[in-house]
Amino acid sequence: MSGNVSEAAGARGAGAVGAASAASAASEEGARGGVPGDGAGVDLGRVRQLWHLLEPLHAVLYYAPEAFEEAAALGYGTEERWPSYFPYRAAPLGAVGGRRVASAFYSFSPRMVDEYMDSAWRKASPEQVLAARERAVDRAYRAILGDRVGSPEMAEAAALARRAAEAADTAGRQLAAANAESDWPEAPHLQLWHAATILREHRGDGHIAALLVAGLDPVESLVSFAAIGAASVERFESRGWSPGEWAAARDRLLTRGLVDEHGTATEAGRELRREVERHTDRLAAAPWQALGPEAVSRLADLLGEFWVAVLGSGLLPSETTLGIGKV
Repeated sequence: MSGNVSEAAGARGAGAVGAASAASAASEEGARGGVPGDGAGVDLGRVRQLWHLLEPLHAVLYYAPEAFEEAAALGYGTEERWPSYFPYRAAPLGAVGGRRVASAFYSFSPRMVDEYMDSAWRKASPEQVLAARERAVDRAYRAILGDRVGSPEMAEAAALARRAAEAADTAGRQLAAANAESDWPEAPHLQLWHAATILREHRGDGHIAALLVAGLDPVESLVSFAAIGAASVERFESRGWSPGEWAAARDRLLTRGLVDEHGTATEAGRELRREVERHTDRLAAAPWQALGPEAVSRLADLLGEFWVAVLGSGLLPSETTLGIGKV
């Protein structure tokens, strides 16, 4: 996941069809009830589908040329995406250090986090970074969506997503709580992005809880995910763990009977990862249950055109460490 400026700017349209097809298939499976529902009339498959639809709308911040330009103006490097990724995502937490960021992000090597966070707030304050990321999203959405940023469909989608985000219980969820504490932007397209960010961090915080319950430490969580084919090992190497740390984690999973000697998941390993995903969906369900099945269905319909536009821009990689379209 390098995603530097030239790659991002030159990739519009490249590789989007495969990514769109994979995510669309996963979303359709979720809407059919790929995971059993358990409350308030909103199937957990629908919860998974909303994540698939909203995640790309959030992720433009980390790949759009406009975001790299705003980061460069603050003094962050743009030779790869990480110098801006870490402060952009961590800024709602305030001027925290690498240890807090590594805890909140979970899957990154603490060494990698320290590399990018040690000087992050000397270049710009969290308040300056928050302002820059809002400008970046505004510019990127206008470039990708054009006149649709002011459409009635955008306004309706933003209002529904905001209702869900405001219903999210942020107790014990540090990134969701930090983003929810920020003021809501006025423009509907920025409200949609802000809601998507709260909801994806709410889900991510719950995912960490599910990993902890499963007894998977940060590097084990990646090794076990690669073991079921969620993404290639090379893709997971972007999280900064050394070959020795990766091998040690694989050996620990081998001892537990979760992977074989080749690092491929056993049936026990696959079932553990399935339970992690089910648990994550359950923990992410409350905002959508509060919104209700009819409003959730309407939001899914409204998001489709924006989701297609973002994927069609070619800015996002076709393979990510999130496993969207594969889990």
